Amino acid sequence: MPQGATTVPSQDELAIADEVGSQLIRLVRLIERKQVQYQAEHPDAVERATYHLLVHLVKDGPRRAGSLAEAVYSDPSTISRQIGHLVRLGLVERTADPVDGRATLLAATAEGRRVFEENRRIRNEKIAQMLESWSGEDRAALADLLARFTTDFESETSRPAEPAAAPIDVAAARH
Repeated sequence: MPQGATTVPSQDELAIADEVGSQLIRLVRLIERKQVQYQAEHPDAVERATYHLLVHLVKDGPRRAGSLAEAVYSDPSTISRQIGHLVRLGLVERTADPVDGRATLLAATAEGRRVFEENRRIRNEKIAQMLESWSGEDRAALADLLARFTTDFESETSRPAEPAAAPIDVAAARH
């Protein structure tokens, strides 16, 4: 098959893809609803997108804002505003880049790492509770398949878009 060519999915493959897509939309909506509820109950909580920057700085170490923007697929101006918020909260600090003193490195503070670890512990406990009735094999399979799907999704979204045969009605596609 020529490079870039794709096969036409079978009806069974399309039916499974439709079910996966529907369940993903359902999951995203549930997560968004839970986030709104959490924000309402904790008005001082950091927005999910902003918190995601802290996660990257804790896991990957200090980095420049441009590198952080690339890592989270975001615009540098958005990152700048979000980092400013994390700095004001004392979760992130700016330091001079030792390689280029004109540049700034962003790093999680000790408080930022503590907040990350606490949130991660709570998240992991909640997920473990949700999956406690699942067999060990099912839990492991979910983790493996979800990681595989996420990696493939990430690879797919980083490719240039192919021209669509027809415009997509985004509102209708969500249903």
